[in-house]
Amino acid sequence: MATYVYETIPDNTDEKPRRFEVQQKMTDEPLTHDPESGLPVKRIITGGSGIVTHGTSILSMRSRGSK
Repeated sequence: MATYVYETIPDNTDEKPRRFEVQQKMTDEPLTHDPESGLPVKRIITGGSGIVTHGTSILSMRSRGSK
C-alpha cells in the first residue's frame, strides 16, 4: 500500500490547513474530504525517497584505493 499526503482546504483563509497521511491502494480513488473534519482536501505530491544509480558508485570507487 502507498502512503498519500492530503491537505485540507479550509473555508476561512485565516485557518491553517491540516496535513495528514493515509495508506491507500494505488487503485483506490483519492479522498475528497477529511475524515475528521469533513473539509475538502487535496492530495499533495511529494518526492520519492528511492535512490537510483547506474554504473559504478562513488563508494565502490573509494574502496578500490588509488593506484
